[in-house]
Amino acid sequence: MIKGNFDIPLDFLSTSTPPMIGVDISSSSVKMVELSEAPKKAGHYIVERYAIEALPQDAVTDGNINDLDAVSDALRNAWKRMGTRVKNVSLALPAAAVISKRILLPSGMRDDELEAQVEMEANQYIPFALEEVNLDFQVIGPAPSNPEEIEVLLAASRKANVEDRVAAAQAAGLKTIVVDVEPYAAEAAFEQIRVQLPGDPTDQCVALIDIGANVMNVNVIRNGQSVYTRDQQIGGAQLTQMIQNAFGLSAQDAEAAKRNGGLPANYESDVLIPYRESVATEITRALQFFFTSTPYNEVNYIVLAGGCASLSGLDDAVASRTQVSTLLANPFAQMSLSSRIKQRQLQADAPALMIACGLAMRRFDPS
Repeated sequence: MIKGNFDIPLDFLSTSTPPMIGVDISSSSVKMVELSEAPKKAGHYIVERYAIEALPQDAVTDGNINDLDAVSDALRNAWKRMGTRVKNVSLALPAAAVISKRILLPSGMRDDELEAQVEMEANQYIPFALEEVNLDFQVIGPAPSNPEEIEVLLAASRKANVEDRVAAAQAAGLKTIVVDVEPYAAEAAFEQIRVQLPGDPTDQCVALIDIGANVMNVNVIRNGQSVYTRDQQIGGAQLTQMIQNAFGLSAQDAEAAKRNGGLPANYESDVLIPYRESVATEITRALQFFFTSTPYNEVNYIVLAGGCASLSGLDDAVASRTQVSTLLANPFAQMSLSSRIKQRQLQADAPALMIACGLAMRRFDPS
């Protein structure tokens, strides 16, 4: 890994082995997940603790931290509520803040030669001076079309994007061990969902759709590899705005009512159903973009993740509109739960915890 231009210790695409907490800093909340591995049962995980702490409006927008104090306070509060002693954390950057590129290099190079070659290649794809970015890479394996080459995944982000998150964690008394990329973390958690799908998932396309506060990320995965990604400008903030407009509420009250209930009887007919249909339409459009820009003409499953995924009736609305089997993401379904975890509450929160779960799993990544 290229370390020479790092001011802080982090890895985009690999991990260290000490116990650590997966931390997802989104536009609306901070989510934390701590996992352990069952003794003498490699690959079987235990959910030890998790927490979700709401963020003030606009503390984080478009993946950028605007209010460092608010984010560090939320991190500190979530960590305290978890009741853990682990202070090592893995964080993630949004895809929009990261330049990633698959490149082909000659096989058989020494590590130092590979690092030098990656840095030379990076100059072609990164529109900033290398001194301004954090850069990392991972060897994926032999190139499919040429056994004398290897495929390498390169990832880079401007240092400011990384340092803001690390600084917020540090202010909360936490130590950043890993910095990843949100779609990669979600893909890691998706491996826990893929085994739940009926039949043989080989050569099937699964659309993992993460609906956040402002952006819906579409990531189509086939045989464990992402084959298509796209962001659509729709999310939970749009529903909050619709509630504000319909019932004359402040943004804060509308958000609270959306989460906790208590809205007038016409909420479902006048606001919720139109919003669900809008999301289902955007997902249908996203799939059409996928079909027209890739060799694939079918999606076998849709997996809904993110804070809005568990919205009442959304999975049915998406399945009806797309005619694709749709399920809510639950990466914890095959895991054991510690006695402090309430199963019903975790199941409700699971779609929002995909990225945090994937980040927590980096602790067990052998790479």
